[in-house]
Amino acid sequence: MAVKPSPTTLRRQLGAELRRLRADRTVADVAAELGWSESKLSRIETAHTGVRPKDLDRLLEVYDVAEDARVRIRALAGQSRQRAWWEAYGDILPNAYETYIGFEAEAVGIYNYEAQIVPGLLQTAEYASAVIQADGIYEDDEVHGQRVAVRMARQAVLTRDPPPDLSVILDEAVLRRQIGGLDVMRRQLTGLAEASERTMITIQVLPFSAGAHRALAGSFIILEFGRDGEHPLVYSEGMTGGVFRSRSDELRSYWMSFESLRAAALDPRKSVDFIVSVARGDG
Repeated sequence: MAVKPSPTTLRRQLGAELRRLRADRTVADVAAELGWSESKLSRIETAHTGVRPKDLDRLLEVYDVAEDARVRIRALAGQSRQRAWWEAYGDILPNAYETYIGFEAEAVGIYNYEAQIVPGLLQTAEYASAVIQADGIYEDDEVHGQRVAVRMARQAVLTRDPPPDLSVILDEAVLRRQIGGLDVMRRQLTGLAEASERTMITIQVLPFSAGAHRALAGSFIILEFGRDGEHPLVYSEGMTGGVFRSRSDELRSYWMSFESLRAAALDPRKSVDFIVSVARGDG
């Protein structure tokens, strides 16, 4: 069954089309002609925000777009304004995280290095609850529950047809940190071992014995997309929000780091054995 593109992905396609139409003109030149800030145009082109019909018409006028192309682009913009399931939770989700969920829903490959916690796509509900509780931001029980619900709903991406390839490298610290208590952690580790049995999921453990490595700066996620012309994205979360990176030199650096981590980590079979050992209290 074909996967319907999410509004986030459609916004990205629209942004790419508008960048192409801008051609050799700079963001500053076009923004000045329209009386906009440069950040407004940049955010439209990078899919960090949508574009209103009136503003889109002004852009198409400035770019002198033919009428048949205008019809196509307006239709794409209209589709991109449709609501996705996660937008119902917009009041409780940071903007970057909400944008990330949209990209994640369309990815064909997800490559995740985690230094602190189990990735959201592999968290149990009770582990997710403990992680969100530890943030200390969402004190309201209802909001807390909604945040957990969003994290669980994200995992549906692993059951779509076809599912994305998920490659995860976990620092040993992720397995050792007792989030939620001993029982919660044991069930979470057991869940990781079970998840590794799925053909599209690869889990590797980067042991403490690996020493210094190329990702000491922290966790990151690389998202790959299947459509022509769609370049990968890197996402990294911080204490006050997430950051996307898409420049070719940045992508190259993150890919090299991920490959270096993959080479330094235990192979998938030994990693599962390691996880099971820690879950049993043997390691």
